[in-house]
Amino acid sequence: MVERADRIRFPADGFQVDIAISSRAPDQSNAEARKYRVLSRGNENTIVMTVEPEADRGQIMLMRGRDLWLFMPSVSQPVRLSVAQRLTGEVANGDLARANFAGDYNPKLLRVDGSGADAQQVLELTAVDRSVTYAKVLLWVKQGNGQPVRAEFYSVSNRLLKTCSYENYKQLGGALRPTRLVMEDALKKGEVSVLEYDEMKPRDLPERVFSKEYLRKLQ
Repeated sequence: MVERADRIRFPADGFQVDIAISSRAPDQSNAEARKYRVLSRGNENTIVMTVEPEADRGQIMLMRGRDLWLFMPSVSQPVRLSVAQRLTGEVANGDLARANFAGDYNPKLLRVDGSGADAQQVLELTAVDRSVTYAKVLLWVKQGNGQPVRAEFYSVSNRLLKTCSYENYKQLGGALRPTRLVMEDALKKGEVSVLEYDEMKPRDLPERVFSKEYLRKLQ
């Protein structure tokens, strides 16, 4: 069930997708807007390139397995990052760099909410170790087609950190996928990030792409 939900969110083979993130807090008059281009293969190897704002263009995150580094044009050596560290707004590094629920969590079916066409399976995902983004995730998927509906993300102390809604299902990258994710802070009311996915297409991404040498060509 979890693998099916992963494949609905993203292709199993190499792909490229553009992501626009708009984040807003109650005390902000204008939302903060950022854009990224993601290259990924099997949710194990990922490159996240900052497209906007212009001041941050050239910054690149490289994820290999569960190891994450940040490459900056002005710094000769990459900086090691945590997947749980905040990237922007309510979005953690791991939310973009590694969306591998099946590989990072041990699943358990808790219950089924609703009935008939509205039935949703509620899955409890427990982190395999502390290197993953969240200690626990509760994931609601439609029982009929496996589409993710929403998720809750928890800390090691079992505190609810944020929620996510998977919305606006459209044809993207050859399949029906959620193209809009709404992440809300569970601790700070009104702090929200909206992720819009667009221009997903298959890419041939050999092993050499996910290397320091290749990233220098992208900067």
